[in-house]
Amino acid sequence: MIKTTWSLVALLALAPVVHAKDRPYAAGGGFNLTGDGLASLAGPAANGAELAAEEINASGGLLGKKLQLFARDTRTDATIVPRVTRQLVNGLDVDALIGWVDSDSVLAAGPIAAASGLPFITVGATSPRLPSQVGPNLFLACFGDNVQAAAGAEFAYGTLGLRSAYLLFNADAEYTRLLGGYFKTRWLELAGTTLAGEDSYPANVTSLATQIAGIQALPSPPDLLYVAANPDEIGLVVKELRAAGLSMPIVGGDGYDTPDLAVVAGVPASNDVWFTTHALVGSGASGAMDAFIAGYTARFGHPPENAFGPLGYDTVRLLADAVRRAGTREKAAVIQALEATQHFPAITGEISYSPGNHVPKKAVTVLRLVNGAPTLAAQFVPVSVPAP
Repeated sequence: MIKTTWSLVALLALAPVVHAKDRPYAAGGGFNLTGDGLASLAGPAANGAELAAEEINASGGLLGKKLQLFARDTRTDATIVPRVTRQLVNGLDVDALIGWVDSDSVLAAGPIAAASGLPFITVGATSPRLPSQVGPNLFLACFGDNVQAAAGAEFAYGTLGLRSAYLLFNADAEYTRLLGGYFKTRWLELAGTTLAGEDSYPANVTSLATQIAGIQALPSPPDLLYVAANPDEIGLVVKELRAAGLSMPIVGGDGYDTPDLAVVAGVPASNDVWFTTHALVGSGASGAMDAFIAGYTARFGHPPENAFGPLGYDTVRLLADAVRRAGTREKAAVIQALEATQHFPAITGEISYSPGNHVPKKAVTVLRLVNGAPTLAAQFVPVSVPAP
C-alpha cells in the first residue's frame, strides 16, 4: 500500500481546553490515519476537514470565535474508537463530532455519541442504517450504500449492457456486506434472474484461490464481477482475479477510490475496473472543485488523492453552516438546523435533509480506471434504490 501524507502536527497536537463561555466552537473528529485498511481514505478526509477549518477561521470563524478542530487517529481499531470518542466528548468537551469513513467505526463510536447528544456528521461512512442505529443526532455527508450499489447495478445493466453478474464480498465488514446485498437486490430487479453466483472472503485475505476456483467452475463465465471490497484489499483482489484469466469488467463501490488499487493491481490488470464514488476530483469538474484542488495542493503539497478529501472539506463546511443558521453552539439547536438543511452547495453534491431522513440524496459518480487513472464514466441518481 502506498503511504498517504497529511499534516500530523496540526491534526494530533493537543490544545488546552477552555471552559469559559467565550471559548472557540470545538469539533472533534475521528480518523483512521494508521493501521490496516483505511488510511488511504481517512488521510485525505482529515486533510479536507483541516483545510475547511482553516478557511472558516480565515473568514471570521464561527459565532465570532475560532473554529477549533481536534482530529484524532483511531488507528483502524474498534477498541480505540470508543476511547478516543470519550476523550473528545468528555475530556475535550467538544461541541460536535465529525469523522470516520467506515461504518464499523461509526457504530463503535455510536453509543458514546448518542449519549452525548452532540451533532455528529460522518464524513464517509455510507451505511444508510447508521442514523437509526446510532441516533437522531447522526447525519451522513455522503450518500448511502443502497444508492451507490443501485447506481452500480443500473450502470452495469443499462450502460455497459451486461446481463449476468457474480457477487464477491468481504464478509467481515459492515460496509462490504451491505454494499453487496444492496447490489444483489437492485440487480435482480433489473435482470429478472438469479445471480450467476456469489461468494465471500474473510478480512485480511491473502489469497482468493478458493473463490476464484468457484467462479471458474461456473457453466459459463459471468458478464461482470461485482466485488464489494475495502480499500486495503481491492488491489490484491483485482490482481488475483486478472492473473486467473478473469478478464470481464469488475464493478464496485467507493472502497476502490484509492490510488492503492492501481499500484497493487498494476496496469493493465486494473483496466476495465469501474466504481461508484462521491465526485470526480479533477480539473474542470466544477469551479468549486477547482478551487478546492488549488487550496488542497497549496496546503499539503500535492493534489487531493480521491473524493474523500472533498468529503472531509464538505463535512466541516456543512457543520459550520448549521451553526451559523442556529446562531448558537447549543447542541439541540444545531441538530435542528442540520435537519433543516436544504440545497447546501457541497462540492461532492448538493445536500438536503428532512425529519427522519439524515442521509442526503446525492448523485453518484461512476469512474473507470484507464491505465491506472480514474476517468469519468457517468454521474446520475439511480432510478430505484433498495430500502435500507
